[in-house]
Order: sequence, then C-alpha cells, then structure tokens
Amino acid sequence: MPRTCGTVGPVTRVGVLGAGRMGLPLVRRWTAAGFDVLVHDPAPVDVPVHPLAEVTSAADVLVTVLPGAAEVAAVVPGLDLRPGTVWLDLTSGDPRTTGRIAQGFASRGVGTVAAAMGGGPPEAADGTLDLFVGGASADVERVAPLLAAVSRSVRRLGEAPGAGQTAKLVANLLWFAQSVAVTEALLLGRSAGLDPAVLTQALAGSAGDSAFLQRHAGALLAGDHLTTFGLDRCVEELEVLERMAQDAAVPFDLHRGVLDLHRQALAEFGPVPGELLAAHLLQLRAGESFTGPRG
Repeated sequence: MPRTCGTVGPVTRVGVLGAGRMGLPLVRRWTAAGFDVLVHDPAPVDVPVHPLAEVTSAADVLVTVLPGAAEVAAVVPGLDLRPGTVWLDLTSGDPRTTGRIAQGFASRGVGTVAAAMGGGPPEAADGTLDLFVGGASADVERVAPLLAAVSRSVRRLGEAPGAGQTAKLVANLLWFAQSVAVTEALLLGRSAGLDPAVLTQALAGSAGDSAFLQRHAGALLAGDHLTTFGLDRCVEELEVLERMAQDAAVPFDLHRGVLDLHRQALAEFGPVPGELLAAHLLQLRAGESFTGPRG
C-alpha cells in the first residue's frame, strides 16, 4: 500500500543514486519497509540496477547517496526530475553546492531536502542513523517516512536545504579536532609516566571529558584507525569548512591547524580509509605508540 506523505500525494516510488557502502543498506531497509525502490549505480552492486533516465523519471523522491560534494555537483544539476519530485540528498556534502542546486530545482517545481548522515554502514543497516536535516517543512514532511525507516533521530536544523549539512560538518570538525587534541594530551601524559589507559579513565567526567574520549578513546588506544571513512574525505570536509569560514570572514585559526595535520597525514599515508590516521601520525612523530611499550 502506498505511503502518503504531506499534502502533495503519495510516495509510491523511490529512486536511489548510489548503492555503495551506505546506499546499499538503505536500499534494503526501504525495500523491506514496503517502498518501491529503483536503483542506479555505475558499478556492479548486489541489487538490480536501472538506467539513470528510468530512475529519475519514475521517482517521487530521488535519493542521492554519493561519496562527496564533488560527485553531487557533477551528477545532480543535470538530472531531469518531474515537477513535484523531492530530491533527498544524504551525502555529507557542501551546503553551498546544495543551495545552488536547490535553487535551480525550485524553479522547476522540485523540492530539496538534505539529510546528512551520522553513523556508518552498521547504523544504516540497523536503521539507527542520526540525521541532520534541512529543507522546507512540506518537503521534509513528504520524505519523513523514508527518514524514519533508517534513523533513530532526525535533527531538524531549518528551512535552508543545506542547514543540516552545515551542522553535520561542524560536528565532524569538532570530532577531528578532539581526535588530535586527545592524542596530544595522552602523549604528553605518557611522557610524564602516566599510563594512557589509566589517564583516559581519570579524565572521564572531568573538565576535559568529551564524546571522543567516551566513545572512541578505546579505538585510539588499541591502534584502530577507524577505517570506515577515507582520510581524503576527512580532508575534503575540513576544506569545505575552511572555505565557508573564509567566505564568512570568521576565525578558523585553531581548526586550520587540525586541517593542516590531516593534510600531512594524507600526504604520508595516501587516500586510504582511516579517520584516526592524523592521530597515528602524531604518535609516529613522538616515537610512541599507545599499543606498545614506551619509547
């Protein structure tokens, strides 16, 4: 039975561009929830794929789950969507790119919602993503059942389509900064004779506590580089934020150092998966490893 959303008619067919590590589990959840899903992906995937023109012409909601802002900018503006369609972008993209594309779509009667995803493939498969959502209320209402099928929380940031993407980028900015700040602090403590694991426990609940310490210090101490996201994509997100800060003439001094360190890690290790490779670079420079004896 079709799911009726908002006041503009039922969402009977969902088009999805991108069935990779994040897109594929989302497709499976929407299919299991009873949506009619058509997928397009240029690479071989584990679900039936359809020509791009067929997917875009048939979709009531077109979902993009692409690697980054560059792919969105290259693919989406030229899509021929029917008036009344909603473009739902789940990419952690550039809110300025999203805004420009949304403007063009609006002139053709196509709505835009951007819902940047917090979480990785396991959360996508379990339907426990945290979504940071921006878009006009009527458009968000229309795609709400799709969002509900894959998330545990929907954080509404405003009417601008890129508002949710901005919030997610800022959240990632703080995470990247905490990852290197915690690493430097633990290296300093270790140089004074403190066990990093004991120091981490002592910091819990202190003025220096953070979500990074609570959730990811274990991975840092175990030498787990968190290989669910590419180092090149980390740098890409930080560079988007740097350009946003430059355009708005707001300070970015502290976080420019975070960006520079991640660029150095990218030069050292290449575009490989690893969100904690900048932290690993700091350990190499210190001649220390949290997984081994003191140097």
